[in-house]
Amino acid sequence: MIALVLPGVYAPQEDTELLAGALSDEPLPPGAEVLDVGTGSGALALEAARRGARVTAVDVSWSAVWAARLNARLARLPVRIRHGNLFDPVRGRTFDLILANPPYVPAPDGRRRPPRGAARAWDAGDDGRLVVDRICRQAPGLLRPGGVLLLVQSALSAPDVTVEQLRAAGLKAAVTRRHRIEFGPVLRGREAWLRERGLLPAADDKEELVVVRAELPV
Repeated sequence: MIALVLPGVYAPQEDTELLAGALSDEPLPPGAEVLDVGTGSGALALEAARRGARVTAVDVSWSAVWAARLNARLARLPVRIRHGNLFDPVRGRTFDLILANPPYVPAPDGRRRPPRGAARAWDAGDDGRLVVDRICRQAPGLLRPGGVLLLVQSALSAPDVTVEQLRAAGLKAAVTRRHRIEFGPVLRGREAWLRERGLLPAADDKEELVVVRAELPV
């Protein structure tokens, strides 16, 4: 999917692939304005650019910004890549499509996100919603009429709450894709804690990833 992943930058994984599949289902006319927020290595931004979209990608990590810029250059695709926190670098702009693969893993003692390091790409507070909630609040205001938000998250971080919040903001929202995967190293290390909190049922030995699609009515 991409050529280069720098140390400390989130490498494309099953959640990236699931969101890329949802992106492929969207009718995306040439010249559509697309925002990839939390771009990481830039994999999703490049997928949108290959379809002729005008893509802006944002990440709070300078390592991710440089990785995405290098990958865009290697792919010879014109992606505008900005450093900043979520939507701060694109204030005042609107988009036809917003892609989001935010941190969504519940973390013990996780009232704040890690200030640096690889865990910043997945740790998201004690309920996994520290960043997802911000996207639900802010993304609707950046969509054009008919615009779509595609967000991938874990079933551990309450996608039903995501759907409810986006509907409350006036969007048509639903879970459109699901995929179950084996526990990775992070979840294996937190399995007992997740079960104690009731976030992971006792009989469940896999993680479910979901894509939430939300559209602003015309």
